[in-house]
Amino acid sequence: MGDERSPNIRDRDRELLLPIANTPDDEQLSPKPLSSAISFSQHAGRETFSKVLRSWASKKFMTGCVILLPLAITFYITWWFIHFVDGFFSPIYAQLGINIFGLGFVTSVTVIFVVGIFMSSWLGASVLSLGEWFIKRMPFVRHIYDASKQISSAISPDQKTQAFKEVAIIKHPRVGEYAFGFITSSVVLQSYSGEEELYSVYVPTNHLYIGDIFLVNSKDIIRPNLSVREGIEIVVSGGMSMPQKLTTLDSGINMYGPHNRN
Repeated sequence: MGDERSPNIRDRDRELLLPIANTPDDEQLSPKPLSSAISFSQHAGRETFSKVLRSWASKKFMTGCVILLPLAITFYITWWFIHFVDGFFSPIYAQLGINIFGLGFVTSVTVIFVVGIFMSSWLGASVLSLGEWFIKRMPFVRHIYDASKQISSAISPDQKTQAFKEVAIIKHPRVGEYAFGFITSSVVLQSYSGEEELYSVYVPTNHLYIGDIFLVNSKDIIRPNLSVREGIEIVVSGGMSMPQKLTTLDSGINMYGPHNRN
């Protein structure tokens, strides 16, 4: 019996050692770890490349906007200003049959320059005073003229007629906080304890047209080393043109405390 079974056992062992071919159904059901890993790696690589490309494109686009936006705004405002000034004299040239763009602008600039020279003389000042006398007799027009004159005087290069005398920084509204303003005048306050010199400091709250007025002791005013024109630029720009470091006219004091220049 043992001899008859041994061939069958050997045949069965031989069949177990031989490779068995997989059918198509078995190939579909069998896992493919290697191909799945390769596919996942390729998908992850594409996603990473797509994210890097989007981030790079977004940064470059924003860089272009940051560079071109101020240039576009400057060009647009300059172009609008040229058209606006050119419109004063261009209709006169159009009636004469002369249609040259920019000729009205050049004429306006020339007239403004000539008026500036004429008004600097004694005769021009007399004519201006006479004109202001007539304007101030008009009920409604005089208020418009006074407001416009105050705004224009704020940026006047003439120190005698300049509305903003000096740039000032005061402690407001709390200790440790500062407000940016302009010295417009000075006043002597008389009391029982004596006299006290106060400065009228105009603190703009809406560019240069609306603001608050504070009477501040001269000892409590910090005078930065800034011109009035630079102060106006800082206010109009919302503080964006503020220098990174402020120094005061008094060399021993700066914005960070007395005798501290660091």
